[in-house]
Amino acid sequence: MEATSRWIVITAIAPIAWGTNYYVTHEYLPAGHPLYGAAFRALPAGLLLLGLRPRLPSGSWWWKAPLLGLLNVASFFALIYYAAQLLPTSVASTVMATSPLALMLTAWALVKERPHLPALAGAAAGIAGVCLMLFAGTAGTRLDGVLASVAALVLSSLGYVLAKRWNTGTDVLATTSWQLIAGGLVLLPAALLAEGAPPALDTGAVLGFGYVAVVATALAFAVWFGGLSRLPAATVGLLGLLNPATGVLLGTLVAGESLTYRQLCGLLLVLAGVLLGLPRRGSSPATGGRFRRLGRGAMFGVR
Repeated sequence: MEATSRWIVITAIAPIAWGTNYYVTHEYLPAGHPLYGAAFRALPAGLLLLGLRPRLPSGSWWWKAPLLGLLNVASFFALIYYAAQLLPTSVASTVMATSPLALMLTAWALVKERPHLPALAGAAAGIAGVCLMLFAGTAGTRLDGVLASVAALVLSSLGYVLAKRWNTGTDVLATTSWQLIAGGLVLLPAALLAEGAPPALDTGAVLGFGYVAVVATALAFAVWFGGLSRLPAATVGLLGLLNPATGVLLGTLVAGESLTYRQLCGLLLVLAGVLLGLPRRGSSPATGGRFRRLGRGAMFGVR
């Protein structure tokens, strides 16, 4: 249980970092360039992780890495960047809070991880909180931005579960770097064709991309996939609810967005859902018999 608690805390870094990403993208990164924005986020992060764990794909990972890169990186980053430019920080992040249920159902279908009642109840509470926050009359909510967020969470849920299914002992840093690089290499030519020349970057944009690449991508995805390899998908999905909680708080405290009474109640309900659905002491942290548990040092390339 101690190891499970440790990995819950480590994995929670990812959704908190992603919650800050909405604000940084909305405030500092150039608008109208979602493909370049996604490429500038993915490639530096992937190269950074590859430098920490220099290893080329082998065997089936030559096609698995590009597929996961398309789902988890290219499509996901571009859609999230697009949504973050269209929606207020709080709204963009709360849409993604429905990802726990999507991740649970996808894991049940693909890797036979049947979600337990507390996890389902926690997801239900989180989704109820999302509804309170999303439909609280926030100005500036656009349908195309909401649809982009929904598409991002559906594609990423599929990609995360496939990564969990395929990552049977493969080094997490290496597989994460391959996905990010593959996704970035897909995004660059697409950006050139669809958006023309790269956007000019001022100092704020350069610093913003630096934060997004290092903290909200390289670090966040490394701990997220590390958590997926050690924890049930339902637990990891529930931790994703910290994404909208961070987004709402940051939007209120830093971006000056208004926090209504309904949004506050929704936020508290989301946090209650996380606590309700997490494993209790004495419960089994097993992620399913078909997955071999990785050693403690595997995430950092230590064997």
